[in-house]
Amino acid sequence: MITAFAAARQRVLAVLGSLSMYRLVLFALAALALIALVLSLLGLLVSPTPVELVVSFVVLAVVISAVDAVAQRILRLPWRIESSLVTALILLFVLRPGVEPSALLGLAIAGAVASVSKYVIAWRGRHILNPAAFGAAVVSILGAFGAFAWLGTSSSWWVGTPVLALPVAVLGLAVLWRTEKVRVVLVFLVIAVAASVVRQAVQAAQFDIGFDVLTALQLAVLQSPFLFLGAFMLSEPLTLPPRRRQQYAVAALVGLLAGWPLSVAGLFTLGQERALLIGNLLAFAFALRGSVRLVLERRAFVTPTAQELTFRAKGRVRFLAGQYLELDVPHRHPDARGTRREFSIVSAPADLPTLRIAYKNGDQKQPSSYKRALAAAEPGAMFAVTGTWGDFVLPRGDQPVLMVAAGIGVTPFVSQLRQLQATGVHRDVVLVYVASEAAELAFRDELAATGVRTVVFTRDEPAHLPAHWTWAQGARLDAATLERAVPDLAARHAFISGPPRLIADLAPALQQARSLTTDAFAGY
Repeated sequence: MITAFAAARQRVLAVLGSLSMYRLVLFALAALALIALVLSLLGLLVSPTPVELVVSFVVLAVVISAVDAVAQRILRLPWRIESSLVTALILLFVLRPGVEPSALLGLAIAGAVASVSKYVIAWRGRHILNPAAFGAAVVSILGAFGAFAWLGTSSSWWVGTPVLALPVAVLGLAVLWRTEKVRVVLVFLVIAVAASVVRQAVQAAQFDIGFDVLTALQLAVLQSPFLFLGAFMLSEPLTLPPRRRQQYAVAALVGLLAGWPLSVAGLFTLGQERALLIGNLLAFAFALRGSVRLVLERRAFVTPTAQELTFRAKGRVRFLAGQYLELDVPHRHPDARGTRREFSIVSAPADLPTLRIAYKNGDQKQPSSYKRALAAAEPGAMFAVTGTWGDFVLPRGDQPVLMVAAGIGVTPFVSQLRQLQATGVHRDVVLVYVASEAAELAFRDELAATGVRTVVFTRDEPAHLPAHWTWAQGARLDAATLERAVPDLAARHAFISGPPRLIADLAPALQQARSLTTDAFAGY
C-alpha cells in the first residue's frame, strides 16, 4: 500500500538522488566517524581513543589511496578518491584501531590487500568480493596463526556498540533509500538477529545458564555489527546479484552465517566479514555474465532535449525488458557524481546485439562532467557496462498492466512493449505518457507501432495522434486525472517511471492498483 510515508520517501529519494552512490556513502561514513570521534572525546565511547581513531584512519586512507592511484594509473582507469576513502572508513569501523607500530602495520596490510583485491579479484570489471571485508578477513585469519601473531590488529567490529546504534541506523537508512536496498537489508537483519537469538538460547541451555529473550534481542541489535554490516557493506551494488530475489537469497545466507558464526578448525569463525565474503561468492555465481563492452555506433535526438545512443555489444549481454545498465564513462576531473550512471535500456532483448539508451540533455549551461564526456564521445568510442540490473519487469501471466511514464522515463516501457511485439505476445496494457509539451514525446512511432492504448498528458495538443492514442485535453496528471483516464486502475498492475516527485503526487491513486513497481530517477 502506498501511504503518506511512501510519498515522503519518494521526496527524500529526490534529494538523495542528487548525490552519487559513492559520495553519499562517503558522507554517511564520514559523519559516523565524526560522531564516534566526538563520543570518544566525551568519554561515552571507551574504545577506541580519539588518537587511535585519527591515526588509524590516516594510515588506512594514505595506504589505500596510494595503492588505488598506482593500480588505476597502470590500468588507465580514472582515479576515484571516493572509493578509496569509503574503503578506509569501513575498515576503520571493522578493524581494531591502534597507535602501536604492530597495529599500524596490520592496518596498512589490511588496506593494501583491500585495495589490490578491487583489481585482482575481479571479473570483467566487476568486484567479486567486498574489498574492505576481504582486507579485514585476510589480516584476521593471518593473526590466528602463530607466525603472524605479531599483527596488532584484527576484526573487532567496535562499531557494534549501543552508543552508535542510532547514528548507524539513521545514516544507513539514507544509504539504503538511495540504493533502494531497504528490503534486502531487512531480510538480512531479521535472519541475522533471529539466528543470533537462537544461538544464545542454545548456548544458555548447553551451559545451564539463564536465558532472557529481551536481553538476547538487545545484544543482537544494539551490541552487534549487523546494522553496519547490512547498511554499508552488504548493500554495495557491485557485489550484489542483478535480481531482487537473488539479492534476498544472498542476504539470507549472510544473515544466517553472521548470526550463527561457524568455527573453522578451531582457529577462526565464519562470522561477519567472512559471512559477507561467502555471500559475495553466491552473488557472483548469480551474476557470472559480468561486464560487457559497448561500441558507440550513432547518436540521434529523439526530442529537442533528449538524445538516443545506439551501441553494438561486444561479447554476450543478457537483460530482461525493463532492466537498466550502468555505463562507465571515464573522464578527467569527474564531478561529485563520478563516472558511472544508470540508464534504462530502450531496446528489447530481441534487438541484440544492438543496444540503445536515451537521456535528457538537461541544463545546457551547467551540464555535469559526465554529460559533457558523454556528449563528446564519437562513434567508435568504447564503454564498459558492469552488468544489467533491476526488477522493473512485467509480471508473468496475462494480468492487465498500467504503464505511467514521465518524459524520458518512457524508455523501459519502450523496451517492454517492443519485446511483447517481437515475441507476438498480446497483453492488456494502457500507457499514460506525460511530457512538458508534445514535442517532448519520445519514441512516438515505436510506441504507436505496438498498438497499445495510450493517454497523453501534454500542455499542447499533439498533432496526428494515432487512433488508439488520446490527448488529455491539456489536463495536469495527478491522482484525480489518473483515475479518470484509467477507470479500471484497481484491476491493473501499475508500473511508473519518472521523477520521485511525480510518483509521490500519484500515490493516492496508485495505492488502488493491484500492485505497484516504481523506477524513480533523479537525473544525470
